[in-house]
Amino acid sequence: MRPVLGWVGQVVAWLVILGVALVLVVAVLVPRLAGATPYTVLTGSMRPDYPPGTLVVVKPIDTAELRRGDVATYQIASGKPAVATHRITGIGVNLKGERTFTFQGDANDAPDPDPVLPVQVKGRVWYSVPYLGHLNNALNGSQRQVAVWVVAGLLIGYAAFMFVSGLRDRRRGSARDEPEAGDAEGAPQGGPSVDPDEGQGWRSPGPATAARPARRGPSRPGLGVASLALVTLAICLIRLGRGRSDHTNDSSRGELTS
Repeated sequence: MRPVLGWVGQVVAWLVILGVALVLVVAVLVPRLAGATPYTVLTGSMRPDYPPGTLVVVKPIDTAELRRGDVATYQIASGKPAVATHRITGIGVNLKGERTFTFQGDANDAPDPDPVLPVQVKGRVWYSVPYLGHLNNALNGSQRQVAVWVVAGLLIGYAAFMFVSGLRDRRRGSARDEPEAGDAEGAPQGGPSVDPDEGQGWRSPGPATAARPARRGPSRPGLGVASLALVTLAICLIRLGRGRSDHTNDSSRGELTS
């Protein structure tokens, strides 16, 4: 029963690790490698495609490539941090000859009030992950930092536990193998035996002695790789905790969509 429970425990632990790794990849690693920015939708102006709690990753793009129907993030006021993520419904030119964009939320009845200049556009939505944005909004800056350090410490501690327990099991297996090897050398070899009453006239087959397989501790394939992966996840979490939290603002409703 204990081996079964141990196996189930390892499966659950690895599922959690893989889940954390997936979150880190889609929310941190991929955006950073691509120069993109993750945002969290807080309002329902982009339902049904991007309901509240959706994490949208916005990638910078040449505004000349934007087309009607694209979902993009823009600064509500040029140079200000508040932004909105809506769909482009129109492209035009103002009196100064500058290209302008008209945005509107999919669930809104009217377009956003002011035309948007190319300098205000932060980028086009690259991909999105439902519900993942709730995790970002559940904690404030200091709470997020504490949570990141706690999770990172747990990952590093689990990596150390795996490494130490693996070495201990291997040493125990080696210690058990040594006396067994000595017993095998002193044991009589199997073969025919001689009946003392009959002299050399009759031989009965003796029981064959089979070599017992060496008992070893539980195998932990890829132990070093697994430990390294856990430490890498911990480092990524620490980097995530140090990153800034970007917020968007739904201009038609006046609510943060972080």
